Order: sequence, then C-alpha cells, then structure tokens
Amino acid sequence: MLIYATHAGGRYLPLAESFAVQPEGKRSFYMNITNHCNCACTFCLRQKKKMAEASTLWFHGAEPTVEELKAAIAGAPLDRAKELVFCGFGEPTMRLEVLLTLLAYAKSLAPALPTRLNTNGLANLEYGEDVTPRFEGILDTISISLNASNAQRYYELTRAKYGMESFDGMLDFAVRAKAHVPHVVLTIVDQVEGPEEIARCRELCEERGLTLRVRPYEAN
Repeated sequence: MLIYATHAGGRYLPLAESFAVQPEGKRSFYMNITNHCNCACTFCLRQKKKMAEASTLWFHGAEPTVEELKAAIAGAPLDRAKELVFCGFGEPTMRLEVLLTLLAYAKSLAPALPTRLNTNGLANLEYGEDVTPRFEGILDTISISLNASNAQRYYELTRAKYGMESFDGMLDFAVRAKAHVPHVVLTIVDQVEGPEEIARCRELCEERGLTLRVRPYEAN
C-alpha cells in the first residue's frame, strides 16, 4: 500500500476503501515509501502489528520507484486530503532524495495541501550533514519521535544504530529544523513511559522552544 488512511481500531485502509467506509469529510493521507529504518524500537509496530496482506505496509521485493510514488500522488483525490503525511513502517529519510522529490511534487500539484514528515530525526547522523535546509518551502510540519528524556533511556528504547550519540543528534536536528519548517513537533508514546518521564520530556522541549505531543499507544 503506497497511500492509505487510518481508521478506528488501528486499521490502515487504501484510500478507495477508506472513502467507501467513511464517505464524508477530509482525512490525512499517509504515504509509505520504504521498509528501511535506522532504529529498532522496542515498541515499534514493525515488530508487533499484524496486518492483512491487502492492507500491509511491507514492501515485498523491490521498493516502489519515484515514478510509481509520483503516480500514486497524482492519482489520489488530493482535494479530499486534510494533509499528506510521509510515514509508513520504515523511516522516510532513509530515502531522502526520493522524499524531497515527492514533497516538491505534491506541492506542485496542490500548493495549499499541508505536508508532514513523521521521522526519528536521525537524518543528519545518517548523512553526516545538516539536511534540514532542504525541507524549506516543501514541508509544513515535521513530527519527530523524542521517545525519552535522556540518552540512555532513548537508546534502550530505540536501539538506534548510531549508539548513545543518537539522542543529542535527534535534538540537534529538531532545533535546526525550526529555521526551515514552520511546525516542529516532538512526540512521546503514552503507556510506553509514565507521567514523570513525560513531564521531563515536556521540560526538555520547553527549554529548546519545541512543542511536545503525547501520542496514544497503538496496540497490535
């Protein structure tokens, strides 16, 4: 599934089925571009979620080409989209050039359609440079998984491939992104951490002028 919508009960539905189930109203369109990820989070749905083959986010074999992904965007009813979100079971920035191409393409088709990237915020570590300026003008919101208030707990949860430096790299990415992306939001998952840890995360974000959002835990 390249583009899908989410529904109650943690269901991921292709757009045609989504509008058949719920014809009225706009909704977020989610775009899946890769299986690859540079984390192995203990709570990740990649490890836990069971999905029917017709609605799976896994790509069996080769990942979709840029042209296939652009065709999916062009064929989607963008006038019925609330936003276009780059998400999926992989980390979108693992295909950075593809991601940037698709963001620009979506804006060329629907300039007023908000775009969002859900990311672990480790792209600068992945590529060894600051990539945040490349999002300017094509990305409206970046949602970064904070996950924890300190490097040790972050690494325990994410098992990021860059080790203990991952936490500071993610925070640096978030701060740098503020100069190029209008809305920068950090997230933590409810039930994975308790109220005290969530409070520490909120304080950490406030110190850096960042917004924290507590995401509901999605069971498998």
